[in-house]
Amino acid sequence: MANLIRGLDDASLRDRVAQATAHYFLDWSHPVSGMARERSAGAFGYDVEETVCTGGTGFGVLAQIVAAERGWRSRRQILDRVERIVGFLERADKFAGVFPHFLNGTTGRVQPFMPGDDGGDLVETSLLMLGLLGAAAYFEEEPMLGARIEALFDDVNWCAHLRDDGAVMWHRQPSRPWAPDALPIRGWNEGFLVFVFGAGSRTHAIPASSYHGSWAAAPAFRNGRSYGGITLPLGPDWGGPLFLSQYPFLGIDPRGLRDRYADYGQQARAHAMINRHHCLRNPHGWGGYGPDCWGLSASDDPSGYVAHSPTEDTGVITPTAALGSFPFVPDKAMAVLRHLHDDLGDRIWGEAGFADAFCEDQDWVAGAQLAIDQAPIVVSLENYRSGLLWRLVSRRPEVQRGLRALSFTAPYIEPAIA
Repeated sequence: MANLIRGLDDASLRDRVAQATAHYFLDWSHPVSGMARERSAGAFGYDVEETVCTGGTGFGVLAQIVAAERGWRSRRQILDRVERIVGFLERADKFAGVFPHFLNGTTGRVQPFMPGDDGGDLVETSLLMLGLLGAAAYFEEEPMLGARIEALFDDVNWCAHLRDDGAVMWHRQPSRPWAPDALPIRGWNEGFLVFVFGAGSRTHAIPASSYHGSWAAAPAFRNGRSYGGITLPLGPDWGGPLFLSQYPFLGIDPRGLRDRYADYGQQARAHAMINRHHCLRNPHGWGGYGPDCWGLSASDDPSGYVAHSPTEDTGVITPTAALGSFPFVPDKAMAVLRHLHDDLGDRIWGEAGFADAFCEDQDWVAGAQLAIDQAPIVVSLENYRSGLLWRLVSRRPEVQRGLRALSFTAPYIEPAIA
């Protein structure tokens, strides 16, 4: 088993896990494009070597910034990787500036995510921009790189996904009309970033009315109910998969972030605690669940791929779920981290950190790792330790403009310059 060292103190163990997990991006990114591969194995009908993902790349850029900051790789090496990614994206397929979910890592041509999904994906593009804006802030001594990243951001036509009724659509293929059953981006979920970045665009801004009148008007947006004595401000019944309240805040700092609907630091903590409460309650009697083994989120599953949650509980624990909650429930997440590494490491630990998921009842361990699950572990551990990614992304003018336009308040939001 790869470098399994038991008995480390808490800080050393967190560092060890973060460093190992970062290898997914440091050592297995696509050699031509520098983009993150969607998964390490077990592809669902696509070429695992060539298929790269836009959202996972954005998260992976943040993870590699951590690697540079911690000295796991040189600053120059990570800068070279980011420059390679930017150069690739400048030539890759996009649709009104919006990137698809999947690209071929050598040619830059779109690869369908599923039948009919071969156009622009606005949510995945927002996750990609999250990482690129973080890199522009981190490498501020490289103004040309920053200018190229800003050009990619400015080229995203968020309005191209705007429906006549003000709803913002997730996918768009310009050669085809929206399908009659196509669903808009409505809350609460990771699509939050679309509205912050879209409202903050200098070139193709979406109106604040789309945020308030569509996103925040969804039936599953406001919650306010109590689960195990914990009130959940936003989201579906029991909160849904944990990534819904994790992805938006890998770069945007939720501490003190408020609007008319919620305190977003409270949202992230409550969602994690409710997810944990469900696992401790364990209504289905799944093996292994407990205070040191909780966390339901979207991941691989013995049946394929499942958006695990308290209302979709198949007995599968996804390490990124609890570990991605580290900034919000550190003591509760630390218990999981130690158990996964010290007690279960012989089964689930590898060269690039933990397997994507496991199920004790079925004696099953996922045979792959996924970019969108590995990166949040690295980023969340660093935000808990230093707040680095929160500082880099939250101070970006695109984020500041967007939050102001949507009437957010937070200690780090600066007044608009007259």
